[in-house]
Amino acid sequence: MSLDLASLRQEYTKASLDLDSVCASPFDQFQQWFDEAQKSKVTEPNAMVLSTSDLSGHITQRTVLLKAIDPNGFVFYTNYKSRKARQIEENPQVCILFPWYQLERQVIITGRAEKVSTAQSMKYFLSRPLGSQLGAWVSHQSEVITSRSILEMKLQEMKAKFKDGKIPLPDFWGGYKIVPDSIEFWQGRASRLHDRILYTRSDSDWSTQRLAP
Repeated sequence: MSLDLASLRQEYTKASLDLDSVCASPFDQFQQWFDEAQKSKVTEPNAMVLSTSDLSGHITQRTVLLKAIDPNGFVFYTNYKSRKARQIEENPQVCILFPWYQLERQVIITGRAEKVSTAQSMKYFLSRPLGSQLGAWVSHQSEVITSRSILEMKLQEMKAKFKDGKIPLPDFWGGYKIVPDSIEFWQGRASRLHDRILYTRSDSDWSTQRLAP
């Protein structure tokens, strides 16, 4: 198979980004861009590509959903026995990417993943739709299964098991907070001379730099 994509290109002209115009806090800047992504009807604006690696350097990526931001970091939820969780256990340094193509923007965040409290996981779990709560119990995430029917049978079992009461939080399911050490805001520009503003944490403060495209 051969595929020539040399002529597939597009100029980026929608916006610009400058050191003089960004917020002092990267969290405030992220909030501003996230609000604009929502107003622009970006599909799943909270979808982020999470990169993790094990101690041998084997890297995997997947899309997860941002579910909260607080003054310390970015929170998502998952199965604590999944491949991503096993890799985080070995190497908590991770990277997340928000690819807002419609706005010709990216946000790249590097930092350390740490588990959130059980109370925080419980609060979020109880806010999920019933099907999603059951799904957390059904799937042994990342394990090999022979067919989808196994999941469907397990789902019926869980429906029967919890039909008379609230669905409890699985002890193998919960949240991670990514505490950032750097946050880069990338804005596409014409002639591939993109704007890149990098925030880097220094103790409790943040410094900013412009990077070459």
